[in-house]
Amino acid sequence: MQSEAPLSFLPQLSQRFQSLVWSCLDSDLTKTAVFHAERYYAADPHNHDSRHLYATALLREGQTYSALALVNIPTDAQCTGCLEIKARCCTALGRHREAREALEATLKDHSYVPSAATSSRTSRPFPDEAAMRCKSGSMALKGNLPEKASVSFRQALVLNPYLWEAFEGLCALGSIPEIDELFPPRPPPVRKAPPEDPQAKTAPTATGANFFTPDAGSNGFRGWKPDPSQPQPFRMPLPAGPRDSITPNDSFPPNEHSFQQTHRVGRLHPPIPTALQNNVSRPLSSADETGPVPKRLRSTTRQPEPPNPSKPTKQTADDPLKKARARPALLFANIFSSSGRRTQPAATSRTNAGVGKTNIPPANTNIGTRRSTRLLSGTGAKQPHPSKLPPNRDRRRQLTHIHSRSAESDMEDELIPVGEIAYSHSPPSNTHSPRSEGSPSPGPWTSAHEQIALEEYEAELAEHHLYELLRRFASATRALATFDCQRCLGELEQLPRPHQNSPSVLAMVGRAHYESLDYASAERAFKAVRTLEPHRLWDMEVYSTLLWHLQRNVELSFLAQELLSINPRSPQAWIAVGNLFSLQKERSQALTCFRRAAQLDPTCAYAYTLSGHESIDEDLDKAINFFQSALRADPRHYNAWYGLGTCYLRMSKIRLAEYHYRKAVAIHPNNAVLLGCVGMAVERRGDRKAALLLFDEAVRLAPDNALVRYRRAKILVSIRKYSLAVKDLESLRNSSPEESNVVFQLAKVYRLMGDELRSAQTLAVARDISPKSLSKMKKLLETVMDEAGDEQMDQG
Repeated sequence: MQSEAPLSFLPQLSQRFQSLVWSCLDSDLTKTAVFHAERYYAADPHNHDSRHLYATALLREGQTYSALALVNIPTDAQCTGCLEIKARCCTALGRHREAREALEATLKDHSYVPSAATSSRTSRPFPDEAAMRCKSGSMALKGNLPEKASVSFRQALVLNPYLWEAFEGLCALGSIPEIDELFPPRPPPVRKAPPEDPQAKTAPTATGANFFTPDAGSNGFRGWKPDPSQPQPFRMPLPAGPRDSITPNDSFPPNEHSFQQTHRVGRLHPPIPTALQNNVSRPLSSADETGPVPKRLRSTTRQPEPPNPSKPTKQTADDPLKKARARPALLFANIFSSSGRRTQPAATSRTNAGVGKTNIPPANTNIGTRRSTRLLSGTGAKQPHPSKLPPNRDRRRQLTHIHSRSAESDMEDELIPVGEIAYSHSPPSNTHSPRSEGSPSPGPWTSAHEQIALEEYEAELAEHHLYELLRRFASATRALATFDCQRCLGELEQLPRPHQNSPSVLAMVGRAHYESLDYASAERAFKAVRTLEPHRLWDMEVYSTLLWHLQRNVELSFLAQELLSINPRSPQAWIAVGNLFSLQKERSQALTCFRRAAQLDPTCAYAYTLSGHESIDEDLDKAINFFQSALRADPRHYNAWYGLGTCYLRMSKIRLAEYHYRKAVAIHPNNAVLLGCVGMAVERRGDRKAALLLFDEAVRLAPDNALVRYRRAKILVSIRKYSLAVKDLESLRNSSPEESNVVFQLAKVYRLMGDELRSAQTLAVARDISPKSLSKMKKLLETVMDEAGDEQMDQG
């Protein structure tokens, strides 16, 4: 994607964002409105309309402090619309005096005109079908009906792919189709080009008004009729020309409306075999009777003699069908009946013959004939045999008389039923008489055409940019929901630069690093989020748990106090406070805070999970109940499955522990700790080779994870692969030199290998690190060479 939205279509993109956000607000899909409003604000942060719309969406979603921070800017940059939204935010927060001051300041500006983001609007009284299906899916998701929720969300996305809440619902269910299935790729828009220069292309040569010469290689239009059973080639639209299509009526769908509808040129085919000439239109010139012959040169200075339009003829009766059939003869009369009919540019004919197609834009644009009606209808009168045709002079006279009546039947031509004349997919022809010298005709490509084409192209560019942006975000969100963190980070890096620096994207980056156990990178990302949006509540429960893992007591305390001051009724604030008490080893207070978070939001599975982890050391049955409650709220909460596995492992229910650990791994297959837990359960039931394979996979996923590497070293010792165990233990000793268990294990391995000197040196280091571990030292000294098993060593 592009690094940023080009300025050429930014106004169209702004209009598209505004209509999209307001339609979501009208349907009470506030999360979707916030998503698109943030995209709008990131694309154009200096536009006050985007600021107002983003603040309005946040206010409707309940993020009042974040909305207030957007509009509570310095006075010199604050507009009257910002003051009006500030008054609404202060009213929601109970700051009535500040709200009054903002309203009074708004009233002082008599020249203020409300923008689309702040003015009152008339919303639809009932949401559309897509919004209703999205809400139905949300209710089914909360009601533990995953199948029905998935169906509703998919139907909503089919009707409206921009409903972000429907896609997030599918991600929460875990049944996420491929992005190309939900959001099929669209080709980039193509700008309508001006008409090509007829002299640069292989085009007919104009010889005067209402006259052009077809290419010699195409043999004119002699007796040709398309075969309905054969596919016809494409027809490229060209401006300023008559309706000239001879494509079968079932070859193409009708054209879209545009200012170029009146111009259509067909591609010519070779003459059909003689056996099919019984249904072919009559020949158009004397040359048609004798077959294709080389054309003689014709002077380009002669002008065709205009026939007399006042002479009626009996061939065109009052039947409208016959009038429509007679109309194409006008063009051929002008082409072939002129006395100067013997010229043809040799270079042009050679070029077109090599290409195999002929493009025929006429020189004069006031010829509005309708040749495709007779050629395509198949209902015309049976044509006489070429040998029975009248002489050339008489036939020219007939064509001239027919032309006089074809101009009168122009308007009637459009009213002929489809059943009488085969439908032509060409656009409507000009209604002006082709013989009228003073009638207006469509001119060449003008500045008005250029402006219209530019506006249409920019609108299509804006829509394409918005759709591709949605696809990129969907790909990243799907990768994060399936815990494919590296792919998520790769998709986010391909976003335009303004969107990469938005708070929601940085929060996704922090969560991806957190799930990858890269806590340092996750901390940097969440700090950037707090800098950009200091009053943000979303994703702060993950940030507080990250600070708990990093043992950041001061930062966690500050975060908990700020979240409580922002919204004391938010579950994120109480989870942060509970993590703070848990870090300070005050488990009863932590349980109280987690219980409070669950009361504020019964669907918050993370609050139940943290409660289970806090009570796992005191009451296993109580912890199991907490984990089961978390799974009822969110069946894909892998932390709850992990907690249940830990409870059953402590209860020595190895099979149940392995089952729950594997359920967690199925949800988050890239978590090294979960793979290590499965390996530990497999080892406990005696399958050490399978356990070693699991630990190898865990080390491959997280080479810097000390826990899985230490457990793999223990398994290597138990299967007597001492050299490999020494490599893991030495690596752990270098990364964690103060860890006494690693040093004791390394001393034991050296002793098992028969290296008494290194064993004594390592044991002396262990005694300095943990002088109270005399019992472990005595057991270590009793170890003899090649002793198998080390379960008795890891009790400290």
